[in-house]
Amino acid sequence: MLTSDKTGYIIKSMKAEIIGIGTELLLGDVVNSNAAYLSQKLAGLGIDVYYHSTVGDNPTRLASSVKTALSRSDLVITTGGLGPTVDDITAQTLQPYTKKNTLILKNNVGTAPGLFTKLPDKKFLIALPGPPRELKPMFEKYAIPLLKKVSGAKSIIKSRVIKITGLSEPKVNKKVKSILKLKPPVTVGIYVKLGEVKLKITAKAASEKNALKLIAPVEKDIKKRLGDYIFGIDDQTLEGAVGELLARHKKTLAVAESCTGGLIANRITDVPGSSRYFKMGIVAYDNGIKTKFLLDVGGEQCSPLQKYGAVSRQVAIKMAQGIRKLANSDIGLSTTGIAGPAGKTKTKPVGLVFIALSTPKQTICKKYHFAGARTSVKYRTSQAALDLLRKSVQGNA
Repeated sequence: MLTSDKTGYIIKSMKAEIIGIGTELLLGDVVNSNAAYLSQKLAGLGIDVYYHSTVGDNPTRLASSVKTALSRSDLVITTGGLGPTVDDITAQTLQPYTKKNTLILKNNVGTAPGLFTKLPDKKFLIALPGPPRELKPMFEKYAIPLLKKVSGAKSIIKSRVIKITGLSEPKVNKKVKSILKLKPPVTVGIYVKLGEVKLKITAKAASEKNALKLIAPVEKDIKKRLGDYIFGIDDQTLEGAVGELLARHKKTLAVAESCTGGLIANRITDVPGSSRYFKMGIVAYDNGIKTKFLLDVGGEQCSPLQKYGAVSRQVAIKMAQGIRKLANSDIGLSTTGIAGPAGKTKTKPVGLVFIALSTPKQTICKKYHFAGARTSVKYRTSQAALDLLRKSVQGNA
């Protein structure tokens, strides 16, 4: 039963469980992204997800999983196992439940329809196909409207994600320690992604308006404590935030990459409309290429490579200046470093990186030492480079 206190915040709501079906999920061949997607959508409907489970393509174990789920949850959603192949077992296993009060959910992009069944004791069972490109439109177009009618939810769950870079999780944790101790109806969680920390503010209230009122002062407090370390909100990416700044300030960019191997240019051009501000990129892995295209631009002969080596502050600076002149851009950005596992020396360990940024007014260079495997070092370098660029355009580098 759903009841509310005098503040309008929900006391109890529909409990849901999501069952992912497929041996490929158990083997790790496929990541179950459907569970995360459905949990987010259900939260927005005021439906609490209590359990996630995964079962292989085995009718007996699937039947047992569904039985257990229905014994403890009001809503059970299965994903996968629907279709024409021999291992598509969901429909046949769910036959005892779907003989009555079942609606067919149309699949507009695939072959397998979904099922929406009303069961005794105000319980519901939904079967969805496994491929996300089929599941998402089916759930949003057909299942969500039905759930809004039957859930009876008088509250919604709203979240705001604050994205931070340039600060480690322990340091973020220290700055917002008291905020992380907040209790419902508004809570804050801390999550880590490579080169990034996220603070997720979640509020449960009678309406989106009320939820946003709960979130607002917490968000303001976080921004006050973390300041310029925050680069975005919700789905915004660092490259997207950088692109907005470049476009707004009408600045153009060119990049010269060594250790990142084109990763920065790739991230920048992943943003639609990046042609407005991105002029060119060079991946200069070979020292001869560095010298020919970046270190000797305009006939100014210099040989920092011989004196300092490719991984040095001096070379990073010349690369940033060289690419800016070559592209005739407002900003030049460069990276050089040792991604590993080979190439290290006593004075230049794996993870040593120099990032430089050049404008007509100044050139700056930052030294970093990133831990992790090769791909990790490359990504962390691209993250730091984009963050340096962000702060520079904002005037805070």
